[in-house]
Amino acid sequence: MSGREKDRRNKPRSAPIDWDAVKQKVAEAGERLSRGRALALDAAEALLIERAEAVAKVAEEPVHEGEIEVVEFRLSSERYAFESSMVREVVPISELTPVPCTPAFILGIISLRGQILSVIDIKKLFVLPEKGITQLNKVIVLSSGDMEFGVLADEVAGSGRVRADSLKTLPTLTGVREEYLKGITGDGLIVLDAGRLLNDKSIVVSETVE
Repeated sequence: MSGREKDRRNKPRSAPIDWDAVKQKVAEAGERLSRGRALALDAAEALLIERAEAVAKVAEEPVHEGEIEVVEFRLSSERYAFESSMVREVVPISELTPVPCTPAFILGIISLRGQILSVIDIKKLFVLPEKGITQLNKVIVLSSGDMEFGVLADEVAGSGRVRADSLKTLPTLTGVREEYLKGITGDGLIVLDAGRLLNDKSIVVSETVE
């Protein structure tokens, strides 16, 4: 109990309580609480808008014939990209829940606005150096309509465009990386085939463990 409340108790209760003033104080407190909630919602909405703009920033410009819109990200020291048409959104990684009895490349599951999504670490598939998860890590949510899951990225660099005729294959790439490869640009950007990833039956994981 505060000192002010103690003083009020010690004072004689000769004066009537001004209920109108009390109601006004309660109303003002309610308004402040509502404004606080509104600010929180505004901040969340602003974050969602920021994510959408980061993924689709170049969409405002016309797409020229032969160009592919991509979302660029980093894995270890290498630059990768997915076609933007296969990317639903990019979100920060948070509250990742490991799932027992799953392959090593399955990091776990996350809840995204009530939807449960598996998150995979393709560094394990590509046998790339491991890095700890930091605030820079993002989850790129891939979607093909009937299949969705998240891919862990060390960092999302942004969105851009590449020319389809600039994509080349490298004979030195073998195994899984060759299987999921769409092509490599002249400046070393590795464009992955998100459609193949989404349609790979070995990637499909049930969150229900018996």
